[in-house]
Amino acid sequence: MSPDQLNAVFGALADPTRRAILARLTDGDRTVAELSAPFAVSQPAISRHLKVLERAGLVSRSRRATARLSHLEAEPLREATTWLATYQEYWDESYERLDALLAALQASRTDRPSAGGE
Repeated sequence: MSPDQLNAVFGALADPTRRAILARLTDGDRTVAELSAPFAVSQPAISRHLKVLERAGLVSRSRRATARLSHLEAEPLREATTWLATYQEYWDESYERLDALLAALQASRTDRPSAGGE
């Protein structure tokens, strides 16, 4: 995935309405009217969100009779997930260091005599 497309995907995912639209499209293709139903925004606003998703490659549009349907294109999500997964090793190592630090602190607390003068 090119850096520009990755930027477009993350930019599109930055908006909660667009994420909700993608979630609704996991159940199948939908019209703008169907997609706008649960939101307190106009159909033209949903259409603008769909254009952002389409530019990011996350949605494709087609015509069936008189209806214009939006379809989820999940491959860019897989590619973004793959990019994010490259940081998994970093976070795993960070958590391991934190676990070791917490264990050392816990051990030092149990090794110290209590303040009660025993």
